[in-house]
Amino acid sequence: MSEISIVIASHSGYGHTAQIAAAVADGARSVAGAQVHRVDVASLGDADWELMDAADAIVFGTPTYMGTASGAFHAFAEATSKRWSTRAWSDKLAAGFTNSGSMSGDKMHTLQYLSLLAAQHGMLWVSLGLLPGWNTTTSGPEEDNRLGFYLGAGAQSFNDTAAVHDADLSTARHLGRRVAEHTRIHRAGLAAQR
Repeated sequence: MSEISIVIASHSGYGHTAQIAAAVADGARSVAGAQVHRVDVASLGDADWELMDAADAIVFGTPTYMGTASGAFHAFAEATSKRWSTRAWSDKLAAGFTNSGSMSGDKMHTLQYLSLLAAQHGMLWVSLGLLPGWNTTTSGPEEDNRLGFYLGAGAQSFNDTAAVHDADLSTARHLGRRVAEHTRIHRAGLAAQR
């Protein structure tokens, strides 16, 4: 079984998004043969760019600030233009996650921004693949996908605590597993065509 390479490229302003990135990484590592790396897009070096260029999948993560990705993530996205012009990331898998202090916090806009970035690069987007939780009178906030996102993993963390909700971390682990599983399938499909 050949190894697959997944890079989680994220920014965290106050530590919440870093915890979610760690959970995504844990989920991806639970799939046999997955090599997972995390890079902080606010302080990229040549080795980080090389990891992303060599990866089979890149998972983008950022807090949602003022209805969109953080400034550091936007600067990273602009810096990917060299990869865009050479189609270096074309046909890699991609996924995304975000966090804000509010239940909504306009996180959907951030997830759309991340998926559009991936589309511009010719990447293939992996959705969350979970039905929404906490949407009936008999359900509760401990369920995965408690905020009801489909495009990627959305998390909510109160601004006055360092904690991230357990259900959001579990949802992030699910996303990581799903990306790794689909990366393995994608790699096998490409190998079969050769």
